[in-house]
Amino acid sequence: MSFTVAIVGRPNVGKSTLFNRLVGKKLALVDDTPGVTRDRRPGDARLVDLKFRIVDTAGLEEAAPETLQGRMRAQTEAAIDEADLSLFVVDAKTGLTPVDQALAEMLRKKGKPVVLVANKSEARGSDGGFYDAFTLGLGEPTPISAEHGQGMLDLRDAIVAAIGEERAFPPKEDEAVTDVDVRAEAVEEDEDYEPEYDETKPLRVAIVGRPNAGKSTLINRFLGEDRLLTGPEAGITRDSISVEWDWKGRTIKMFDTAGMRRKAKVQEKLEKLSVADALRAIRFAETVVIVFDSTIPFEKQDLQIVDLVLREGRAAVLAFNKWDLIDDPQAVLAELREKTDRLLPQARGIRAVPVSGQTGRGLDKLMQAVIDTDRVWNRRISTAKLNRWLEAQQVQHPPPAVSGRRLKLKYMTQVKARPPGFMISCTRPEALPESYVRYLTNGLRNDFQLPGVPIRIHFKASENPFKPKKTRKIY
Repeated sequence: MSFTVAIVGRPNVGKSTLFNRLVGKKLALVDDTPGVTRDRRPGDARLVDLKFRIVDTAGLEEAAPETLQGRMRAQTEAAIDEADLSLFVVDAKTGLTPVDQALAEMLRKKGKPVVLVANKSEARGSDGGFYDAFTLGLGEPTPISAEHGQGMLDLRDAIVAAIGEERAFPPKEDEAVTDVDVRAEAVEEDEDYEPEYDETKPLRVAIVGRPNAGKSTLINRFLGEDRLLTGPEAGITRDSISVEWDWKGRTIKMFDTAGMRRKAKVQEKLEKLSVADALRAIRFAETVVIVFDSTIPFEKQDLQIVDLVLREGRAAVLAFNKWDLIDDPQAVLAELREKTDRLLPQARGIRAVPVSGQTGRGLDKLMQAVIDTDRVWNRRISTAKLNRWLEAQQVQHPPPAVSGRRLKLKYMTQVKARPPGFMISCTRPEALPESYVRYLTNGLRNDFQLPGVPIRIHFKASENPFKPKKTRKIY
């Protein structure tokens, strides 16, 4: 993107609504409650022919630095410092407040270009608030309606005038002509073909867990900066915020999510929106790190979150956070490993790493576990190996006889990866007992080194070649 724009203003003036309008998606949570947005949320915006990077910020309020509102203000000021242009949004419907005057003074001191935006200008009686905006001394306000999409052309012209034509529309660089790799043609896949794991492909990782487990602190330690809002209060994070960074030359896109409480306790509309946003982040991610509080691990909600991630088919890694608060690490680690095997039988072999978001301990081991789990999650096994394995499994433990008739497993192949999914052609698949399915699943996990990822096996009845085919009657 050619330049970065920060949306700033006091709470509940429509900043997140404008952000969603510019990015063309409902990414930011929107509610009538003031102060919904707390963290900086970046996005790729498009306004007619103008493309730029947009950052949604928390509403600016006067507060002490140690308070939650004070930490939110620090995050917003950091976004203003990093941006090339600020969209200062005021509410034309309710008019100016002393907070608007103070924010205008702060933006003037920053010395960066500012576009004054009078939102909610479609409302009856908004003319007074629009004309009052001239008194801020930031130039002529641009009347818009972020909710209804009115005034977007005027906003585009105001941004171009503030940032400059050259910055708004940089000249396109001539694309270099590269040699065409003739080996990229389709490769005929035989029964022994197994594709290699791509070590350079960007990886999407979601961080989930109960409230106050230390998810945002963990990501800040990865980034080496206070990018996400943290504090002792539970439930600070509301939006699912994505950040990008490199780990050993590989691009990692990490999603911080809101804490997920038990469904019965989630009553408020805003918390329901936050949990729904976290669920979308899980479905979008490839690997999910479930953060446990080491001081109170394996509560019922922890197990339900792990089960949810596995049912969604994601690769899962456990992170036992706050390890710096443990007095006897060796004894606690042995206990946690025993509980992991006993309480999570559906994810046998799942990788679990003790970490500390405060001190940075174990972060490299955690990322290596994420990479290793993603490698298993993407694994493909050749058909030839699977059929030899299936034959050996039936010799060692034949399928049971149901109603006096022996079940036969004839053919096996892997139909998909991410997570590994297999299809077995057999007789009477509906009669195959669940115990034998578990036997096959555990055998796949042990013999082909598939620890900690969900394995799905589908059974299909083979067609009888001697059965007469139905003929279509012609009347």
